[in-house]
Amino acid sequence: MTETIAEPSVDNDGFRRALAVHAAGVVVVTAQTEGVPVGLTATSFSSVSLNPPLVSFYVDQSSTTWPWLRQAGSFAVNVLASDQADLAARFARKGIDRFAAPTRWTAGPDGVPLLSDVSAHLVCTPHTTVEIGDHILVVGMVRKTGIGSAGRPLLYHQGRFGRFLPHP
Repeated sequence: MTETIAEPSVDNDGFRRALAVHAAGVVVVTAQTEGVPVGLTATSFSSVSLNPPLVSFYVDQSSTTWPWLRQAGSFAVNVLASDQADLAARFARKGIDRFAAPTRWTAGPDGVPLLSDVSAHLVCTPHTTVEIGDHILVVGMVRKTGIGSAGRPLLYHQGRFGRFLPHP
């Protein structure tokens, strides 16, 4: 792995504004640790490898959910549908019980919380974590998948949730 260290030449606000023009899919990563369900919203989800089946997401090192998620033996990536912006916002908030009503979920393999009515689930075991900048790259080995609603994905763009509209 090559590591390049250079002095940043862009201010934080300019960097955020430039990244905001990139639309990203929205997922909620869930796990169960010591019998307690935990979860967080992520827009950095990506496929990594087909063989073996790997996916990734980034989590802020200051996340209060990360210490719990890090301990889990498995986790689920819940791919949100376009009508689930409220769910994404709920799992992005701090200091609330994210799994209380109106959140609907069931226990999946190994007790991993699977959110209801999502576009897809990917149940994973931890594969690799790497500290990168102020975030942690989490790579998971996909063990089970499930396809839910065939609806359109929830996107995050310019600081707001939205929907994908296919080109005519």
